Amino acid sequence: MLKIMLPFIILLISIFSYFILIKLKKQKKDYDYYNKLPPEKYEKELKLWFKSRRKYDLNLEKPKNLNEKIQWLKIYDATPLKTELADKYLFKEWVSKKFGKEYIIPLLGVWDSFDKIDFNKLPNKFILKATHGSGWNYLVNNKSELNFTFVKNKFDQWMKTNFAFVAGFELQYLNIKPRIIAEEYNENSEGELYDYKVYCFDGRVESIAFLSGKKENRRIAFFDTKWNKLNYNDTYPIFEYDIPKPKKLNLMIEICEKASKGFSFVRVDLYILNDDSIKLGELTFTPTSGQLTFTPYEQINIFGDMIKLPIKSPFPKRKINI
Repeated sequence: MLKIMLPFIILLISIFSYFILIKLKKQKKDYDYYNKLPPEKYEKELKLWFKSRRKYDLNLEKPKNLNEKIQWLKIYDATPLKTELADKYLFKEWVSKKFGKEYIIPLLGVWDSFDKIDFNKLPNKFILKATHGSGWNYLVNNKSELNFTFVKNKFDQWMKTNFAFVAGFELQYLNIKPRIIAEEYNENSEGELYDYKVYCFDGRVESIAFLSGKKENRRIAFFDTKWNKLNYNDTYPIFEYDIPKPKKLNLMIEICEKASKGFSFVRVDLYILNDDSIKLGELTFTPTSGQLTFTPYEQINIFGDMIKLPIKSPFPKRKINI
């Protein structure tokens, strides 16, 4: 009897497996999946996204540490002002009005598509950035050696992608108009930029991270507002030597406090050039989409305690169809 039924059992298992695979394929949680989700599913899917990466449940009702509160802020505090300031083009206008043009990295041009860029009018070295995302940048070291097709393909893909659904519902990016800007490339005498990331809590600077080095040589050190070295770091190795105190440290802190006022948490990213001029790069509201790692780990909890969450804002309504 078993021999007679075996082919039918195998057939049934095969059919069952086929439909399971079809279902899993339909539920593949990639960019397209998240981009098509109705807003009422954002909370549930954010919790699942977070658990798949941090390996524990996200409590959006009572978030505690820095990463948990960033998740809350991503979907409950994606205000129009944050959207404006996350736009790399509009951010420059905001900085110019609030602090002065001397605090922005000079703009060389802005375009709606890669094909509209007139490279003949650009210098030999510059940076291209998509205005509606994070990390969507390309440094052109030598225009004559530019792999045009490669760079065009990158930007063409970015221009049809809504960054809000790339890495866990960073909804401040939802309604940013996709554009491309070219910036003047600035560097210190050693051929790199001195990068400062200032952790701010509603107008109060708590700590300042200094980063330098490229790729595998990247190093970091955290300092307080008096430039005393702190005993924690994030994913990069810590500097083993002293970092000179910026000559305009007080001014830098003053600018960051003014820029961060009204935001429960924001990281102000800026550069200091060889002439000691300060250039504001961007306001980062959700660094690493809330997957920060500090050593010791306790620093995540300390920062989390500093965040006083605002009143919930409704989910932004989608105005940009990408």
